[in-house]
Amino acid sequence: VQLQASGGGLVQPGGSLRLSCAASGSIFSIDVIGWYRQAPGKQRELVARITSGGSINYADFVKGRFTISNDNAKNTVYLQMNSLKPEDTAVYYCNAVARTVAGDALRNYWGQGTQVTVSS
Repeated sequence: VQLQASGGGLVQPGGSLRLSCAASGSIFSIDVIGWYRQAPGKQRELVARITSGGSINYADFVKGRFTISNDNAKNTVYLQMNSLKPEDTAVYYCNAVARTVAGDALRNYWGQGTQVTVSS
């Protein structure tokens, strides 16, 4: 499973960005797909994730500002980020928990990361 993330960049405080992550390769099913982020000197942390059943989890620090959505037909997940703050600056990683064949164990996959910088 390959995860290709895009949409990062430089934005001013209060601005918006939309991240996209497309999953490709040998995919039987994706149980969970979402976004994590890692700021310099900090651990990687969950931002938001969505399950195949449609359940969504957000980190408290993005509730009301970020929205995760997905397009199952395209195996793509999106993260709409509004009201961005300087503390949102980080590398954002796409993550998927998926099976490549029926009956296989679930495995964890990571994208290459996309830089989001919030600065005036």
